[in-house]
Amino acid sequence: MLLSGLTTLFRSGQRAAATSLAQRLPHAAKHGASQQRWSAIHERWYSSIGSSTGYTMQTLPVATKYIMAGGAGVTAVISATFFDDGFLPMMYHVPARLGRDILAAGTIVVDYKTSLGGKEGEERMEALHACHQRSADRLLHLCFANGGIYTKLGQHIGQLDHLLPEEYVSTLRDNLLDKCPVSDYQEVRRIFSEDFGGATPETLFASFDPIPIASASLAQVHVARDNLGNKLAIKVQHAGLKETAAADIATIEFLVKSVKWIFPDFDFQWLVDEIKQNLPLELDFLHEASNAERCRHNLLSPRSRLGPSKVHVPSVDPSRSSVRVLTMEFVDGVGVTDVLALEKAGISAGEVARLVSETFAEMMFIHGDVHCDPHAANMMVRKQGGKTQLVLLDHGLYRRIDDDFRLEYAKLWRGLIFADVDAITKASEAMGAGHAVLERKMEHLVIPPGAEHREKLQQYAQEYSKEISDMFVKMPRPLLLLLKTNDCLRAVDKALGQTVNTFAITARECSRALAEDCAAAGRGSWRSKLSVVLASAEIELFVVVMKLTAWWARLFPSKQAKVEGQHSVSGTA
Repeated sequence: MLLSGLTTLFRSGQRAAATSLAQRLPHAAKHGASQQRWSAIHERWYSSIGSSTGYTMQTLPVATKYIMAGGAGVTAVISATFFDDGFLPMMYHVPARLGRDILAAGTIVVDYKTSLGGKEGEERMEALHACHQRSADRLLHLCFANGGIYTKLGQHIGQLDHLLPEEYVSTLRDNLLDKCPVSDYQEVRRIFSEDFGGATPETLFASFDPIPIASASLAQVHVARDNLGNKLAIKVQHAGLKETAAADIATIEFLVKSVKWIFPDFDFQWLVDEIKQNLPLELDFLHEASNAERCRHNLLSPRSRLGPSKVHVPSVDPSRSSVRVLTMEFVDGVGVTDVLALEKAGISAGEVARLVSETFAEMMFIHGDVHCDPHAANMMVRKQGGKTQLVLLDHGLYRRIDDDFRLEYAKLWRGLIFADVDAITKASEAMGAGHAVLERKMEHLVIPPGAEHREKLQQYAQEYSKEISDMFVKMPRPLLLLLKTNDCLRAVDKALGQTVNTFAITARECSRALAEDCAAAGRGSWRSKLSVVLASAEIELFVVVMKLTAWWARLFPSKQAKVEGQHSVSGTA
């Protein structure tokens, strides 16, 4: 049945591709699309699949060939109404990516099924961990092969240590933050030439290192110097991202809709919607420069308790920046999660964790203008004037929230902190996030260490997967990015060994936001001032109690582990 359906898809795909190309022949010839170029694209489909899976064109599964050919036809039909220079690349990228996706997913599923069958006890656990590692390697190779959005998704998966096995988290986190594949220097020169009217890096700068010092999902960074000798960081977008981004969105949307068709309980359309909205903005480096300037302005405002002395945003040279090239001042620093380098620089991990948490809590609750991609590769620290200073990089993904949403979000967090069910429910409903219920105790904010707790969270995620999927579909878009931001910050805290710190600072900042609003509404009356003082005292008392709770958990780890084990057993009974 499946093979029959794929055959039909293949044949209709062939006809659609042939019809579409026949209709476009004069235009295709005008754009230089020859029979040789079409044949080259056909060959690249199979070779690109093989490069990331180990298959050759001859050994590639028949079903995958049918899917790729059908994908070509579907792509031709989709693009039949719009023809431009991106048509032929799309004809290559969509089927190739779809083929890689399906082959990688199928291989992972088969590996788990065959590797774990009939095994029990320690033998099963060993086989499971080995299977986790092989599957994580396959996902990593898929991210590298497809690039673009896939790399960004892989980066976020690498932050989900509370939900996913360690093999997935460590493999993706250690290889995707700043070790992505690089673009050839000739491609870099071509982008400069196209964006700056024929100018090249050699003509725009006194010196330009052709070897990048870092490469991420969307761009790579080169070092240059201007005529005054100033050291510059030049961010250059990877070649061909415009075409591959469109292909990525089309492929991911197809897969999401296919998953929903096969498993109606799983709806990940929210992920597609977020990508569609944010990716074009992230690909516009002038938009990133605007975000950076706004962040700098917020730090200079009287409402900021941090200021530019504690948080630095590298300045941008607009005269040598474009949609695909961003020229910034070069800043030397230490990675925020590089504990050994921090120690050598005389910077304490606790101080870094506190500064990172204060910075992003202020963005969320005070300014309502949030850097939403704060993973470890996008932050550095340095000593400036004898004091520790945080350096924020990569301002491509921001979310601006209005005052009403900002204050409701602060109320939600205050409710979470005090386990106030009524406050949580009211804030959730006000933000359009539906109902939320927590037990009336504060232990939910203390994250116990160890594998048992992580496994319990993973078990909950599997048990309530449908509810989680439904929640993300209904959740307001600003809240989605704020939750992603919290995932990144939690991962940084964990790497620094400061897991409680974030909640203490969040408690203070959300309380400050609500107190400022109360004071503004009371216009300086004694009642409003007293209310602000009492709210601040309540938060400080809570912080003290929370620190004592965390200290107690560290002091008696065996007892805590025993309780966790009892919960785990009762939860699976």
